[in-house]
Amino acid sequence: MRRSRIFIAGIGLAALAAVGGVTAAAATGSPASSAPPARSAPATGPGAAAATVRATLATVDGRTEAILVNAQGRPLYYYRADTATRSVVTGGLARLWPPLTSTAPTAAGVGGKVTLVRDSHGHQVAYNGHLLYTFTSDRTGQATGQGFQNFFVATPGIAPLTNSPASPGTVPAVPSGGYGY
Repeated sequence: MRRSRIFIAGIGLAALAAVGGVTAAAATGSPASSAPPARSAPATGPGAAAATVRATLATVDGRTEAILVNAQGRPLYYYRADTATRSVVTGGLARLWPPLTSTAPTAAGVGGKVTLVRDSHGHQVAYNGHLLYTFTSDRTGQATGQGFQNFFVATPGIAPLTNSPASPGTVPAVPSGGYGY
């Protein structure tokens, strides 16, 4: 009897933790992560951890560098084919690379400009004109999507996007069976 109570209590705590993670993901438009926090963060002080966009250190291609992360510490990326006013990430690609959305984004430890772009994703957050995304395979402090599918890690020093990097007609095709992930 005692073991069953402990087991049921454990299930209850796991369910509560899962609901908290879903709530956090819904608030930021990005999936929540249960991974440990980043090793160190250049952005510190009140509100830094809760900022929609902040700078921190993470491993990218085996090197530790300053990158942009969301409120949960998950790395942020930009998509090379996007323009400053339009996301071309849709369908299966958007499921792998969820857009960072917010109605009132905040920033900490960054010198660039954080803005909102109203597009098919709602209020998508942009940094220096680059629309931002997370990658479903990433965890806090670890960026695994660098260069994958034309997505690149956003860094605090990323140059402002001044013109369209790709023609409006250049939209990546998603294979009919998806990407097989």
